[in-house]
Amino acid sequence: MDLAKAAPKVFRAIIGLDAAARAGLDPALVELIQIRASHLNHCAYCLHMHTNDARKAGESEDRLHMVAVWREARHFFTPKEQAALALTEAVTLVADGGVPDTVYAEAAAHFGDQELAQVLSLILTINTWNRVALATGKVAGTDERTA
Repeated sequence: MDLAKAAPKVFRAIIGLDAAARAGLDPALVELIQIRASHLNHCAYCLHMHTNDARKAGESEDRLHMVAVWREARHFFTPKEQAALALTEAVTLVADGGVPDTVYAEAAAHFGDQELAQVLSLILTINTWNRVALATGKVAGTDERTA
């Protein structure tokens, strides 16, 4: 199914949420969050799209390869990026035990309220996109966005 055609108002609303969520955030951080959530959700379509977007934005291959194992390769990521990745994991896997207070506190230590709200909104948005792509059978390598 093509959700954009079948439910255009819903699709446009998700696009609006996505744009609002990423507003003011560092583009590199945006891609790291989207990549990590896509790993956890096994969304090959979004993972392919966001790793390509990250490359186009100047992200290094080394960091892209390390996102999935960021805890074991912390030296590739700033403490702020690590806090965002930990929050991404906790929110994405929320059914496995909620968002631990320590994870939230670490994120709050690195982000002000407004930026933390943006990060959280971005995490919610990429999880929505992952579910759309998985539920509608999107195929990795077929990025359908228009320029």
